[in-house]
Amino acid sequence: MDDYLETNRFNWDDRAGLHATDPTDRYRIERVLAGGSSLHALEASEIGDIADKDIVHLQCHIGLDTLSLRHLGAVSVTGLDFSPIAIASARDFARKAGTEARFVEASVYDAVAALENRTYDMVYVTWGAIHWLPDIFRWARVVADLLRPGGRLYLLDGHPQMFQYKGEGDGHLTLIHGWRTPADAPLLFEETHTYTGDERPLIHQRMYEWLHPVSDVVNALLQAGMRLDFLNEHEVLTWRHYPGMIETGEEQFEQGPGLPRIPLSFSIGATKAA
Repeated sequence: MDDYLETNRFNWDDRAGLHATDPTDRYRIERVLAGGSSLHALEASEIGDIADKDIVHLQCHIGLDTLSLRHLGAVSVTGLDFSPIAIASARDFARKAGTEARFVEASVYDAVAALENRTYDMVYVTWGAIHWLPDIFRWARVVADLLRPGGRLYLLDGHPQMFQYKGEGDGHLTLIHGWRTPADAPLLFEETHTYTGDERPLIHQRMYEWLHPVSDVVNALLQAGMRLDFLNEHEVLTWRHYPGMIETGEEQFEQGPGLPRIPLSFSIGATKAA
């Protein structure tokens, strides 16, 4: 298992270096450095009131959403990621933006110790996070341990059903993966380039992923002592995952007219028992 996660870390070190200097501005860098927000319409509409909240952002990547949460009113923000390149970039962006934020390098599974058993008002996790993790039940226990009584989780990610399909040239979908990935048999992918459209190649192209049914994510949180506030499924993504997808908003994509529609993303709000 350590080999799988180490391979993923090398891959994300490459991606972080590219994303922090991405000419496509997929991450809205200049907007954040000017004191704005990189959050998309979907997550911005669902996170609720974060004024005066103490927030930890797990798997924060290069930290732009972390800084955005501070710009949107959070009283303090902490980002955690396993990539040293990502954390270095996040700290550099915080310095350039003049935004107070803490960034910690650690595996999400080691977050409680890495954050010195501190607890928070909110755990924030979005886009491309949980399918990199082999054990969703262990992740949920970490989330619960990081929250104060009454604290809440906001999770938004690609829907596991969406990851089961390959998009064909005519826009139709072909089922290629099962709905649940065993921890010891992850899906193996090789990608030459990152997803932003950057033409610079990845050096470490191998990566491993795990699909977790939505029921597993919900049950993991319930077993960890969380109360489910909402579960939403969405027909939109913030990237063009299939060839037939069309842009229907700023970095918002849906299946084109006449094509089969499936849930493309899902979001969960949950609260730790008081």
